Formats: sequence, C-alpha cells, structure tokens
Amino acid sequence: MKTISEAKAHGGVQGVYSHASETCGCDMTFAVFVPPQAKEAPSPILWYLSGLTCTHANVMDKGEYRRLAAELGLIIVCPDTSPRGEGVADEPDNWQFGKGAGFYVDATEEPFAKHYRMYSYVTEELPKLIAANFPADMERQSIFGHSMGGHGAMTIALKHPDRFRSCSAFAPIVQPSTAGWSKPAFEKYLGTDKAAWRAYDATALVEDGARFPEFLIDQGTADGFLDDGLRPWLFEDAVKGTEIGLTLRMQDGYDHSYFFISGFMDDHLRWHADRLTAVK
Repeated sequence: MKTISEAKAHGGVQGVYSHASETCGCDMTFAVFVPPQAKEAPSPILWYLSGLTCTHANVMDKGEYRRLAAELGLIIVCPDTSPRGEGVADEPDNWQFGKGAGFYVDATEEPFAKHYRMYSYVTEELPKLIAANFPADMERQSIFGHSMGGHGAMTIALKHPDRFRSCSAFAPIVQPSTAGWSKPAFEKYLGTDKAAWRAYDATALVEDGARFPEFLIDQGTADGFLDDGLRPWLFEDAVKGTEIGLTLRMQDGYDHSYFFISGFMDDHLRWHADRLTAVK
C-alpha cells in the first residue's frame, strides 16, 4: 500500500492511498478518514460507495462527513468506482459504462471480466487491506452510498447481512436490471441472461428471499433521474410484507448532487453510529 496524501482534519487523518489490486488487475486508489478515537482503540468502519463518473475524491471533497465522523468516532472508507489504467477496457464517450461505472458487479463477459470485479474488490480484497493497515474494528461495519453506489451498498448488505450492521443510501438505483441507464451496462458486464443480473439488483434480491434488518433511503423530489433510473417505490413495494424495515424520505426540492448528499450526511452518520455502537 502506498500513501498518496495524508492531512489532519478535526483531530483525525484524511488519507488517500493506492495499492496493486490482484482482484481488479490494476492499481486502485481509495480514501480513508481515521477519527481521533482510533488512537485509543479500533473504531467502527463505515463504507461509502460513490456513483457514476465519480472516484474516491467526490465524497471526500464534497460530502462534508469529517466533522461528525470525528465526533462519532467513525472510520470512513471511500473506494474508487471502477478499475482504471492502461489496458482496462473502456468506452470513453459513455459515462454510464466502463471507467467510473463499475456498478459494483463482478463482470463475466470479455473484455471486462479481467478487470471489472468491483464486487469482489469491495467485499473481499479491500476489507483485508483495511484490516491489516488501519485501526478498524472489523466486527462493526456498516455501508452506504449514492446512486450507483447506493445500489452497490444495498446489494452488498443484502448479500452479507451478518457483516454489516446497517445500510443506507442517497438516491439509489434500486432496480438496475430494468433502469435505462444501467441495463446496457449489466448486459455488457454480465451477459444476456437476465437471471444472472438478479444477484446485483436490490429489488430482485428481496424478491428472491434476501433479507437485511432495515434501510434508510433519502431521495430528492427534484432529482432528474428519479422517474427513469432510481424509482425507490419499486424497492418500497418489494419489502412490503417482509420483515425488512424501510425508512424512505422524499426530500422536497433536492436534486441528485452533493448539495443534496451533504445536506443529509449528518443524519446518515448518526443513524449508522447508533447501530454501530449498539450492543449486539
């Protein structure tokens, strides 16, 4: 692991790091905020997965999480959204696919299967690296994300309910297998057999029996992607009649940007902290 930068913030350290990823077959960059409490004892970890076109830097620069994360004693880990570098297959003119658009799946189709293994990277390789290099309490983990990253967070939580204590999302793509901006990516990454897509679709996972205790979703009513791409009501319908708890908050007048995310970041951090510090 290489340190790209470290800076003191609110008594903790905001760092950016890189490493040679065996899973993705390229160098990967990620950000970690370590709160001051971690000097005394390992701190709980909250994973943040970013959306389309983003890197680790978007939430680090615009998410406004450090002040409260330092107060609550939370480690925040922000992975990149895709493999990058020379030799990584891409469609440079397509912002919904390729670099910056890994969709947190393990691609099975060539030429993407070689590098686009973001599901395994986020759930296996990067957690091992975090555990080995940071004062993280790996028994207390939660996950959240935005848009494509909200999709990733929800599917990962549903598939790992014993690992994560809580999951929330800002404007998630709740049914990517039918959304216009994700269907083409799923076909290129996963092939034409739509049954294989269900493993990476939060609504389908619930329909197929996956369970997680509860979700918090914030969605702006002025989000230009709401009706065609995000459609949180589909997930709301899927969890009806199950034991899954859902708090869906439609936030009047908010769009899809980090102006929206930063406005509700404190709510999400406190919500996760309550669950990460509760005695199990």
